[in-house]
Amino acid sequence: MRQESGRSMIEMVGVLAIMGMLTAGAFVLISLGINRQKQARVTDDVVTMVSGVRSLLGDYDDFSNIDNTTIFAAISVSNKNPYGGNYELAVDSANPRQFVVRITGLNKSDCEALVTKAWTDSVGYISSGHKESGASGNCVDGDANVVSVIYGE
Repeated sequence: MRQESGRSMIEMVGVLAIMGMLTAGAFVLISLGINRQKQARVTDDVVTMVSGVRSLLGDYDDFSNIDNTTIFAAISVSNKNPYGGNYELAVDSANPRQFVVRITGLNKSDCEALVTKAWTDSVGYISSGHKESGASGNCVDGDANVVSVIYGE
């Protein structure tokens, strides 16, 4: 009697199942990496915007002269964020010595991640004794969420 060599159908299905699980895991890791990269880019962009606003308007007593077009052109940062939304700069209506950086076009999970992130130089972070993130936002389902961070005195 001859012994046959080869793979059975069950062995092939098992191999395909293992390959499928590995592929699914790779997609999850790639997605996490992309989200972390976007968050890092937003952080870098906000730091650049805050430094630019302070250097351009630091000689004034307040930030009433904030003009998005002029500021973004002067600091060489695009007003588009990696999430497909925009960055917006505005004077804080409650205190002209403060300005607000708004990040728009966020989905719920990205909004939650940016709201809980520690914005170390923001008014809220400093005034809370480094216990709160310094950002605010109402994160709901959809892609219209906005995160606001206040800077200044």
